[in-house]
Amino acid sequence: MKADAASLLEKARHAYAQRAWADAFALLQATDAIAPLGPDDLERQLWSAAMLDRDQDSQVAGDRLFEAYVEAGRYDRAAYWAFFRGFRLLALGEEGHATACIQQAQRLADGFGRECAAHGYLILLAAQKELMTGNDPAAAPLASQALAIGERCCDIDLVAFARCYLGRALVRQGRIDEGIASLDEAMLPAVDGKLSPIVTGLIYCNLIAACRQVYALDRSREWTEALSNWCGTQPQLVQFNGVCLLHRAEIMELNGAWQDAIAEARRATTSLAHTTASEAAAGAAYQEAEIHRLRGEFAAAEDLYRTASRLGLEPQPGMALLRLAQGRAEQAAATLRRVLATTKAPLGRARLLPALVEIMIAAGAIEEARDACQELEAIASRFATDILAAMASQARGEIDLHEGSAATALGHFRAALTTWQRAGAPYLEARLRVLAGQACRMLGDEDGTELEFDAARTVFAGLGAAPDLARVAALTRPTSLPSHGLTRREIEVLGLVATGKTNRTIATDLGLSEKTVDRHLSNIFDKLAVNSRAAATAYGFQNGLL
Repeated sequence: MKADAASLLEKARHAYAQRAWADAFALLQATDAIAPLGPDDLERQLWSAAMLDRDQDSQVAGDRLFEAYVEAGRYDRAAYWAFFRGFRLLALGEEGHATACIQQAQRLADGFGRECAAHGYLILLAAQKELMTGNDPAAAPLASQALAIGERCCDIDLVAFARCYLGRALVRQGRIDEGIASLDEAMLPAVDGKLSPIVTGLIYCNLIAACRQVYALDRSREWTEALSNWCGTQPQLVQFNGVCLLHRAEIMELNGAWQDAIAEARRATTSLAHTTASEAAAGAAYQEAEIHRLRGEFAAAEDLYRTASRLGLEPQPGMALLRLAQGRAEQAAATLRRVLATTKAPLGRARLLPALVEIMIAAGAIEEARDACQELEAIASRFATDILAAMASQARGEIDLHEGSAATALGHFRAALTTWQRAGAPYLEARLRVLAGQACRMLGDEDGTELEFDAARTVFAGLGAAPDLARVAALTRPTSLPSHGLTRREIEVLGLVATGKTNRTIATDLGLSEKTVDRHLSNIFDKLAVNSRAAATAYGFQNGLL
């Protein structure tokens, strides 16, 4: 019997070393049925179960480890496992039970008689709470304190985890270079295979999320590839596989590989279907919805945005941009106003503000567009990354273009275009080319207009971006007419004015407020240099707008 147990245990340890988690778990379980596992092998069983997303089995192993260390008087290790269980329960939303475990860990660590790694993990948990509430200045010193304890206690997991949290806190304070350096340093032991399995996966995911938050796209690509390679060496992995596929889908969309991105997002959804990672599953649905929206497949996009919402993710700004594409600018504006009213973090707001600028211009609310642009510029100045600066430049250019300042707008578009070209984002580059082409047209440069539109058309055709292709087609219809500067919505309003409809009737027909129609009509008068409905109608017919 002992010989059987020894043989099984040898095989189990080999499987664990090879990161064959299902095999390792089954062999350790079989060994345990013959002879109880010791602490080191119980720990292997726990990590194997965790990597398979088998929470109940990992909790059972964790409870046994806790009891074994309490019985042996190793309160430092008992405190660690009490913390680990509380940390996992917090992730599962079981706050009452989690709090009891955390308090138990604190009591045991304090009773150990000297500093231990558990003290650092408990401080790190406090740092996490500060990060979750947006109190980044408080999170950074807590993470530094945990880091120092990890170094003194020679706990490499704690050191890496603390560096990761410190990096996130610094990045969110606008200290980008310091933060990215800390995140990179946290990754070194993960890449070298020196960390425990779960901590390795958590470090990867935290780092990629932090890089995406500040649009550090090169780092996002680099570490997403590293995460993909790490997952690829573990065919039996469950825990982080779906999240890895989601990150890959995000990068594929940015790179212009839209069909591959959809396939990867669907694989992520399948992988996450039987796990507790609802946030990641929501992200996968949102990611797929975005590509359907950009391809003009609005019904599919709508369904997936709603799926993301059901799973707990606010599907914005994508769903608002869908409403804009459907001609429902007022609804899009109302939605983004609501979401921004409850979004306090600057980087969270930065995700929404470019869409708000576009939507408010379409809705005729130019003052709100200006306010959103100014806020975006302030955020870009604070965080000082190239991508945020490009987003702010594009927003400023859109406002200048709307107001007829074509030369100024073109300068902003050129600056943003250079950044997106370097970033390797063909769709975003093509969108800027359309804007640049419109600016060239307003300046009377038809050659420049044609070059920009042709370049954009080629990209949109390759991607299957049907709405954008249709827009370029509309902009390039043969005409010798003078530039009028009217937006699509303003031309639509002018058409209804020409039929003799009142502002109230036009508002009802278009689903707008009467005040918005008044604003559109005022803009039309200003741009066409007329002062009556009849004169505006005459201009429209004479110049082929109607």
